[in-house]
Amino acid sequence: MTKLKALSERYETLINLANKAVDTGNGIYERYENPILTREHAPIYWRYDLNPDTNPYLMERIGVNAAFNPGAIKLNGKYILMVRVEGVDRKSFFAVAESDSPVQGFRFRDYPVLLPETDDPDVNVYDMRLVEHEDGWIYGLFCTERKDPGAARGDTSSAVAQGGIARTKDLTTWERLPDLATPSPQQRNVVLHPEFVNGKYAFYTRPQDGFIDTGAGGGIGWGLSEGMNPAVIGHEMLVDPKLYHTIKEVKNGQGAAPLKTDAGWLHIAHGVRNTAAGLRYVIYAFMTDLNDPEKVIHAPAGHLIAPEGIERVGDVSNVVFCNGVIQDGEDIYIYYASSDTRIHVAATSIGRLVDYCLNTPEDPLRSRACVEQRSELITRNLKLMETPEYAFLRRG
Repeated sequence: MTKLKALSERYETLINLANKAVDTGNGIYERYENPILTREHAPIYWRYDLNPDTNPYLMERIGVNAAFNPGAIKLNGKYILMVRVEGVDRKSFFAVAESDSPVQGFRFRDYPVLLPETDDPDVNVYDMRLVEHEDGWIYGLFCTERKDPGAARGDTSSAVAQGGIARTKDLTTWERLPDLATPSPQQRNVVLHPEFVNGKYAFYTRPQDGFIDTGAGGGIGWGLSEGMNPAVIGHEMLVDPKLYHTIKEVKNGQGAAPLKTDAGWLHIAHGVRNTAAGLRYVIYAFMTDLNDPEKVIHAPAGHLIAPEGIERVGDVSNVVFCNGVIQDGEDIYIYYASSDTRIHVAATSIGRLVDYCLNTPEDPLRSRACVEQRSELITRNLKLMETPEYAFLRRG
C-alpha cells in the first residue's frame, strides 16, 4: 500500500499543478508553462491491477504510451477534450478529459469511450474532431484505420484510412454512423462544417491516393452531402491545396471546425513539409467567406504555431498538430499536441486571430518577393523610428 499511496499522491499533484501563461512575444497568442495532459494523467486504475493478490509487485498491467490530438468542446460549463490515448500496444482509443479551467486541472472520466463499431471493425481509431452542428447533434469525426486488403503477401503495415462518424447528445452515449463515402480512395482529417450549406451537410476533407501519400489531390477538400446517415459526397473540390516550398508542401489538413466571425470563417489547420530530419508539422490559420465557406479570402504566410523546446521531442519528433479549438466568448483556446506525445494549450482571442489573418501578408512564393515584402515593412518602421515617440528604438 505504501507504493500505491505514493503513486496516488504523485498523480494528484500532477492533476492539480498550476499552469502559467508564457508570453511568446509575438502578440498573437500565449503558450502555457506545462502540458495540460500527458500519459501520466491516465488514471492509476486504468494501468495497474490494484489487487495485491493478483499483482504483488504493483506492476503496470496495461500501460499508456501517449495522450495527444484532442478534439475539444465547451459543454455544460466544462472544458472537455476528446483525447487520443495510445496504449503501449500501439492501439489508440478515445477518452474524455474535463476541467472547470481551460488551461489546467483536466481529469479523465472513469472509463474511456467504448466506440460502437461498423460491420467492418476498426483496427485503430484516432484524432476525433467534435462539432456541435445546427441540427442539434454533436458529431465526432475521426480517422478509422483498417489493414489494406489489397496489400502484398507479407506486407503487415499497409492500411486504409477513412472518415469515421459517430454522434451523441452528451458525450456518453454514442451512435455510430457509416463511414463517410467520397470519390477518394482514402480520407483523413475529415471535419464537419457546423452549419448547413444550401440545406446540405458540408465537409472539409483530405483526399488521399494512399495511406501516407496524398497524391495528385493533396490539400484541404470540400464536399456536400444530403444527409449524415449515410454521409455521401459525390464531388470533392480543393479549398486549400498543398504548395511547393511552403509549410504545406507535402500535405495539409483542416484542424477543428472553423469559427464564425464577422470577417469570415476562421480556420486552424496543419501543414507538413519535408526536411533532412524528416517531416515537420506546423499549425497555420486562414479565413474563408461567410457565405461561401469553401472560398479562401485571407491566408497569412507561414505557420501560426511551430514546435519549440520540449515540443520537438517525442514519439514522432518535430510535430505540432491541432484538431481541437474552443471559443469561449471572445477568448479562443487552441489545444495542440506535440510530437504525438502530449497536449498543450495556446490562448488567444477572436480579435487577435482575425487581425492576424486580415493583416499578415500572404506568401508571395519566391525568395526575392519575400525580401521585398519584408523590406517594405522595414522602411515603414524606420520612418517611425525617426519620430520622438520611437526614439528609444534607434541604434547607438
